[in-house]
Amino acid sequence: MKPIPTGKLVPTDKGYDLVLTRTLRAPIEDVWASLTESSRTTRWFGPWEGQAGAGNTIKVQLVHEEGQPWSDMHIDACEAPTRLAVSTTDEAGVWRMEVVLAEAAGVTQLDLIQHVERTDAIGSTGPGWEYYLDMLIASREDKPLPDFNDYYPAQEQYYNDLVAQR
Repeated sequence: MKPIPTGKLVPTDKGYDLVLTRTLRAPIEDVWASLTESSRTTRWFGPWEGQAGAGNTIKVQLVHEEGQPWSDMHIDACEAPTRLAVSTTDEAGVWRMEVVLAEAAGVTQLDLIQHVERTDAIGSTGPGWEYYLDMLIASREDKPLPDFNDYYPAQEQYYNDLVAQR
């Protein structure tokens, strides 16, 4: 498999937004459930525990990362079924992300947006988000899960070029 990178780097007043888009032939409520129900996030990202809702902090297990760590994730906004914004902090710094959904005629567009102030890690994070979004698609379609080695370092240059073009 040779996945094609899709991300765009959009300037903002606080830095950049790394935006990746997928189109799913499914109602928005079903896609929302894939993003917010622990039994469904387990299939492509990892399970989560805690009280859902804006302003709350949950624990998320990153099952496709080395050591399968649990991380605290703050829910910054939860506007079912169109927008989920979260943030977390790790050794790499603060991660601020959101997913925006829009449906037309039974087809849902999913935009994953990572808000970044610095672009030095885009070469590795871009391929990671491509991988996770394709994991989401594969899990929803009961297809074999992709292999991270098909994404990184193969897509690193694409993302580094996005930064160089700025």
